Amino acid sequence: MMLEVKNLCVSYGAIKALRGISFDVEKGEIITLIGSNGAGKTTTLHAISNIIKKQEGNILFEGEDITAMPADKIVKRNLIQVPEGRRVFANLSVKENLELGAYLRTDKAGIAKDMEHAYELFPRLRERIKQPAGTLSGGEQQMLAMARALMAKPRLLLLDEPSMGLAPILVDEIFEIIRRINADGVTVLLVEQNAFKALSIADRAYVLETGEIKKSGKSSDLAKDDAVKAAYLGG
Repeated sequence: MMLEVKNLCVSYGAIKALRGISFDVEKGEIITLIGSNGAGKTTTLHAISNIIKKQEGNILFEGEDITAMPADKIVKRNLIQVPEGRRVFANLSVKENLELGAYLRTDKAGIAKDMEHAYELFPRLRERIKQPAGTLSGGEQQMLAMARALMAKPRLLLLDEPSMGLAPILVDEIFEIIRRINADGVTVLLVEQNAFKALSIADRAYVLETGEIKKSGKSSDLAKDDAVKAAYLGG
């Protein structure tokens, strides 16, 4: 098992954001967490990356307990998060953003090869290689955030709302790229409000409601589930 989350509890003051959730991710899968705003999706990713404090629970990555491991050490284990809202370095160029993604690496030939692969996945970034990241469109910034994460050679990639605020045609493009990243051997844990698109590419899904997992199963089954359709798929 690549990732195991066991009885995870997170609170913000008196508000219980996560109420003892447990789930797992197998190597090679795309797993999605779907749910409405405030369900606890982003909190789950932040807890895995140890950006926020956990009250209870354990997180195992490739069999190693990383529950209390500092966030920078988790990155060194090749568990990489693309945060919600892109968070690119606005004043740095596209190329400099990508170089920062590889800041823990010393294999110059490998870095050059992976940068070339990033430009193949995201051709628009090559066209804007010297442009400050802050001048890119929202879709291009999302592509840059994903490409920067790939420069860290993730074994598990956590994606937080990659389609947020994007035009429908760009949403399709981003999801096709997630498919390709997965086909290249990267396991993906995807948090996404666009449940229809998330279920269309994921192997399995977990439905989060107010900090609890209410349903789980194969994405194809959940896409046909009447309660899921009514709540998240507009049907």
